[in-house]
Amino acid sequence: MAVIVRWFGHSAFSVEFGNKMILIDPFLTGNPLNTTDPEALKPDLILVSHAHGDHVGDSAAIAHRTGAPVACNFEMGNWYIANGIENVIQGNTGGWYQGEFVDVKWTLAFHSSSFPDGTYGGQPNGFIIRVDGKVLYFAGDTALFGDMSLIGDEGIDLAFLPIGDFFTMGIDDSIKATKLIRPKYVIPMHYNTFPPIVCDAGHWADMVNRGTDAQPIVLDPGTTFTLD
Repeated sequence: MAVIVRWFGHSAFSVEFGNKMILIDPFLTGNPLNTTDPEALKPDLILVSHAHGDHVGDSAAIAHRTGAPVACNFEMGNWYIANGIENVIQGNTGGWYQGEFVDVKWTLAFHSSSFPDGTYGGQPNGFIIRVDGKVLYFAGDTALFGDMSLIGDEGIDLAFLPIGDFFTMGIDDSIKATKLIRPKYVIPMHYNTFPPIVCDAGHWADMVNRGTDAQPIVLDPGTTFTLD
């Protein structure tokens, strides 16, 4: 079964397979790159990597409307519950959630995490996502770290890596990360949304091609990549 990845801009993605949809960090409203109406999305699961507003985004509103569970860390889960979201999966770093149609592992991410209202958001995370025999790694907002090589041992088919610098690793460190993770394909994220994180994705793709064994996939907002 094909896995179809759609980029909404920034770090917001959908992952679709069969009749299922996973939303990741659905920052849609207020995202200057996004062209998709949040009301049009009906996910079966929402993953949120950390509590910053440009990642929490529309997650609570979508969860309220659809009943989709929100998977996040424990402290974030408490915030969602306090804000009326009843279906919350509260994991933590290193643990697996084994669901009906997907398995998700919380990984390390080196960043910070607090909600727009100032509530502490716990430890930021990335995710390893196992779906239909394929393994995806969503790094979240993070710096480069050496244990990405252990994530690579999971046999990553597709990695999502930030490249915008300033708040996360930039292009050079993302190339080092790609070498550690060893994915078949890599998609850049967390860039060009705001002035501090503007960068040249074409230059990044050229560096991936010249310096790694991965195939770079640069998406325009609203477009898709199919992982067969």
